[in-house]
Amino acid sequence: MKKDIHPEMKKCKVVCACGNTFETMSTKDEIHVEVCSECHPFYTGKQGKAKKTGSIEKFNRKYGLNKEA
Repeated sequence: MKKDIHPEMKKCKVVCACGNTFETMSTKDEIHVEVCSECHPFYTGKQGKAKKTGSIEKFNRKYGLNKEA
């Protein structure tokens, strides 16, 4: 790496909207985020807002193309 062209890396405190905090390395002193791994639905397993049905099933339901024999 070339000298004197890269920003200085230092410990950074990350604060989430849920109240969780952790440290990482960054060029900033503090970072505020809305979602972290402690409150994100994918990582917690509580996917309430996420759609669990696919687009094909949604299309078939919308147009009454259910293949029930």
